[in-house]
Amino acid sequence: MTDGHRIVVLGAGYTGMFSAIRLAHRTRRTGVEITLVNPSGRFVERLRMHQIAAGQELPHHRITDLLDGTGVRFVRGAATAIDPEARRVTVDGGTSLSYDTLVYALGSSTDTGTVPGAAAHAFTLNSPEVAGRLAARLTEVASAGGTVTVCGGGLTGIEAAAEIAEAHPGLHVTLISSEEPCSMMGDKARAYLHRALGRLGVTLVTGVRVAKVLPDAVELADGRTLRSDACLWTAGVKVPSLAADAGIATDDRGLILTDAILRSVSHPRIHAVGDAAAVRLAYGQLHGSCQSGLPTAQYTADTIARLVRGKSVKPFRFGYFHQPVSLGRRDAVIQFTKADSSPVGMRLTGRGAVWYKEFVSGSPLTTYRYSKRVNVSTIVSRGGRATREPVA
Repeated sequence: MTDGHRIVVLGAGYTGMFSAIRLAHRTRRTGVEITLVNPSGRFVERLRMHQIAAGQELPHHRITDLLDGTGVRFVRGAATAIDPEARRVTVDGGTSLSYDTLVYALGSSTDTGTVPGAAAHAFTLNSPEVAGRLAARLTEVASAGGTVTVCGGGLTGIEAAAEIAEAHPGLHVTLISSEEPCSMMGDKARAYLHRALGRLGVTLVTGVRVAKVLPDAVELADGRTLRSDACLWTAGVKVPSLAADAGIATDDRGLILTDAILRSVSHPRIHAVGDAAAVRLAYGQLHGSCQSGLPTAQYTADTIARLVRGKSVKPFRFGYFHQPVSLGRRDAVIQFTKADSSPVGMRLTGRGAVWYKEFVSGSPLTTYRYSKRVNVSTIVSRGGRATREPVA
């Protein structure tokens, strides 16, 4: 029954890679054919892009090496169109891939299109290549005692500001955020984070948004202009328009609307995972993170494996359990949480938190390696009572 069933996975980020490898293990000896599509042949550790920006060398992981032994076919190229009625994906260069089941794992990237000048004058952490160019620029700016602005007070912006400040002590680093950085943390964890940024010499400018990015400055909405010899943009994310262009039901941000088992509500042959999926649970919609993304990939691989065998499937359940933040190479803070990501009293700081965060950042690659042979679970919490309630 499963012989020749064609599964195409779009995107080889954290979730797409895990989906493909786990699917290969869960459908072995069934005749299922799995194809993974990605524009680059390199697996990008998005959790470590701020380290590259700070000038650190990271290992180069080839997608074909990670897939070795799985039987998954790799097609290098960018998906340019989906025909959900014909169940066909077009890849640049003219390649056409037919599918019986599609896993949509194209993820997200930093959105530089909402503020004038950001696309032209700001760096992002969207790829190792761009992060490497930022690293070279920061070395130049630091030698002259210049200033770098990090726009966006989310976890990416905080980790990048801390990493850059630690790597370049002579550099003036300013973190600009429209809200208080890490406002979702508890008071004590947030206070620790602020003290750590202060020790590193990071200047906080909060409660104001950036109105314009210039070649050598940023203009704030309150009229101030701050010098900026290099600008890193981490504020806001966007997803590809591929799904919406194909007529697949999406929300106003372009995320695929999913049902209780993470299938498209309009095209149930399509499963969406990670940042590409609008996943709603009783406590609210999942926010894009590796913490929730890998469980969606695990669940989807298991779900597809059961569906192609004609078995029943239970709804997806997931609960958050932590918010880990690195503060350079020698400090970190971990805020533990309830299932809905609201903070609890427990936290971890200092050297223990550094070890914890490093374990979290490195765990996907370890998971991929072992998932070729055994079913490794990335779901620490299924949310308890919070996810047994029906979605509003």
